[in-house]
Amino acid sequence: MSSRLVTLEALADLLPRQARLLGLDLGTKTIGLALSDVERRIATPLTTIARTKFSKDAETLIAEITRHDVVALIVGLPLNMDGSEGPRVQATRAFLRRLAPLCDLPVALWDERLSTAAVTRSLIAQDVSRAKRAAIVDRMAAAYILQGALDRLNDLVAAARRDGRET
Repeated sequence: MSSRLVTLEALADLLPRQARLLGLDLGTKTIGLALSDVERRIATPLTTIARTKFSKDAETLIAEITRHDVVALIVGLPLNMDGSEGPRVQATRAFLRRLAPLCDLPVALWDERLSTAAVTRSLIAQDVSRAKRAAIVDRMAAAYILQGALDRLNDLVAAARRDGRET
């Protein structure tokens, strides 16, 4: 069985009432990971995987998925500022295609434009040193991405309840 790409709206209908989601910020050198709480309200930075080769990266990622009982992935989609898809989007989609046969989870994409910049600005405002920022920015960006998706999912659930549909 393989992972499947779904919209966030479809994901809202697939999720059990309480379960964790994992956010991914796929970079060329690292993969930032963030984890939601079981109520899917708060995204917390988890770890950063140093990229080596796909098989090792996937093995480490799947170990984290298993360890935290994750039911779905939210993956940052690095669109260009004008909304078009460039080489980084192609690399993200290629990674997900290769991961699909190894991971039986739904995957939703979330627009990650400016996530790293926003996190970096926040860390600078908090007077975090350059060395410390470099060590945590990827998992913080993953949390930023995941939090945006969690907020949208919660809006969708609230709207469904108002309309008399339960998700």
